[in-house]
Amino acid sequence: MVNPRKKVTTLDNQYTVNQNQSEERKARHKKKLVRRLSFFIIFAVVIGGLLISSMVTRANVLEEKKAEKSQLEEQIVQLETEEKKLNKEIEKLNDDEYIAKLARRDYFLSDDGEIIFNIPEE
Repeated sequence: MVNPRKKVTTLDNQYTVNQNQSEERKARHKKKLVRRLSFFIIFAVVIGGLLISSMVTRANVLEEKKAEKSQLEEQIVQLETEEKKLNKEIEKLNDDEYIAKLARRDYFLSDDGEIIFNIPEE
């Protein structure tokens, strides 16, 4: 059986040539459009990935800074208590009786008429 379409010949007039050229232009235009859209989508995905990566990095840095801040605040509290303790020690060191007591205790110095006995600690 012979296919009836194969018997049809194409017309080579100006209209068919224009139609073929128009179809080729549309195909090229569609191909360019697909390429442009593909490029734009890839570009948008890359930029979006970079932005998300940047946000995650900054969030991690922020968390580290918050942890460091809380640690430093604790250190400040400890240093303030130590400062209060040292200020009290300075006030005590201005007292002559306290200095004499320290000298007797730490350096085994004695007042007139005192005798120092060393008792070994067990």
